[in-house]
Amino acid sequence: MSAEHLPEVWLRGPLPGISPVLMPAAHCLLQCREEITAAAAGLTPEQLWARPAGVASVGFHLRHIVGSLDRLLTYARGGQLDRQQMVALRAEGDAGSPPASADVLVGAVQSAIDAAVGVLRATPDTDLMQTRSVGRAALPSNVLGLLFHAAEHTHRHTGQLVTTVKIVTA
Repeated sequence: MSAEHLPEVWLRGPLPGISPVLMPAAHCLLQCREEITAAAAGLTPEQLWARPAGVASVGFHLRHIVGSLDRLLTYARGGQLDRQQMVALRAEGDAGSPPASADVLVGAVQSAIDAAVGVLRATPDTDLMQTRSVGRAALPSNVLGLLFHAAEHTHRHTGQLVTTVKIVTA
């Protein structure tokens, strides 16, 4: 049965190896993976990088999801961002020359989400309340907060991406 004929991911039951505490985040990420694949695969470069009414392009959202997952998981591990991550952050809205294709960017999102679900699977409940700091300002968080924010942030950009796809393909 194809994903379009299945209930939403959260209604398909538990995911093997995922703690019940982290199950909602895993379900959210996997739902985003399916929606992004359905919406963005096969877009032309013009559609991918269009900015109707000045909104962020689909390409930006795809790159931002990959980058934000990487950054948030870095913080969840207790790390800080490196130079390469900062360079990638600044380039998220740049189409490139030639422009990156939808297939390449959707594949990168799929890989990033799969890796994030792998992190959820590997994170023991005993680690969830460990304190973590975010950014140069060392803002307070914990592993649980960062993992949930990774999922909800991905979901937010998925919604924006799906809406922008509808506009650029109308």
